[in-house]
Formats: sequence, structure tokens, C-alpha cells
Amino acid sequence: MAKLSSLCVYCGASPGNDPAHRDAAARLGRSLAERGVRLVYGGGRVGLMGVTADAVIAAGGSVTGIIPRHLYRREVAHGAVGELVIVDSMHARKRRMFELADAFAVLPGGLGTLDETIEIITWRQLGLHDKPIVVIDVEGYWRPLVALVEHAIGAGFARAEALRLFSLVPRVEDLFDVVAAAPEPRVTADERRL
Repeated sequence: MAKLSSLCVYCGASPGNDPAHRDAAARLGRSLAERGVRLVYGGGRVGLMGVTADAVIAAGGSVTGIIPRHLYRREVAHGAVGELVIVDSMHARKRRMFELADAFAVLPGGLGTLDETIEIITWRQLGLHDKPIVVIDVEGYWRPLVALVEHAIGAGFARAEALRLFSLVPRVEDLFDVVAAAPEPRVTADERRL
């Protein structure tokens, strides 16, 4: 990939129980700021989302948060991000995050993170984009996702290529090597139809 200028990060709106997850979110945030990569994320001040954004901000980096109006009204928006975009729906949020990102990273999270992850992988499978997707498997958190994809392949509901739609790495630091080694994403006509 020529240059990573913005990274969309999907992660939990809760901090989780394992301090390693919070540490990974903070390391990712610092690493983005150090590399001059803008964080694009869900706009929250809570959970791993807040940890990641706080780390970027503390290290002098750039942050764009995309938050649906209903969550903004519930006062979960991060007030210190450089740019906070308020959209009308969760679908509009996902689309705007996609449009602003050169690549995607996934930290631990719950159902919302799983939803975003599966959707962006599916869009890639359908040929709607060719941007790198890197799942950061902190302390083995995402191994059940890989097992589920393998199960779908074994049951005949997915092709073996499904495991190549995303990369699984054990550490935050590995993300940047994977993205750097990825071919330049091609923009497809279908991308405009998302």
C-alpha cells in the first residue's frame, strides 16, 4: 500500500475485563499519532473507543469520530476529538467511516464490533472494496471468529478464500507491516453503490 493516511478502528464501547485489551487500544492510538495516521472511529468517549481516541489525542494525533445522532443525544460522544461528524443512522455511520478510511483494524469488542467487522469483510468478499482489514487478536480474543469462518467453510457456506479476506495478527505493531505489504486498493465501480 502506498501510504496509510487514515485507519478506521472498530472496537468495544466497553473497556472489557482484560487490561491487555485497554493496553492494546492505547498502544494503537499512540502508534497512529506517531505515524501521522488519522484515527477514524465511532466517535465515543467510552470503552476501548475512548481509550484509543484519548491515546491519539494525548500523542498529538488526528481523530475523526462518526456518531449517530441518537448516541450523541445519550452523551456518549467524545468532546475532545478534532472532528466529530453527527449522522442520522448507524448505516450512515458505517458508510462514512468506510469512505474516510484507507484500511480497517479490529480490536476486541462486543456485538457492535462484530457487526462492523463482519460487514466490512462481507463488502470485501462482494468486491465492493479492496482495502486491507486487520483483526488484532489480543490475547486470542478473535480466535472464535476464525473458528466460525472455518466452520462456515467446512459446512459449505463459505469458500476457503474467506480466510484471506482479512488478516489476523497477534499484536498492534503487526498491523502496520500487514497494511504496508498490502497492494494498493483498487477503487471499484461497485464501491460507489455502498
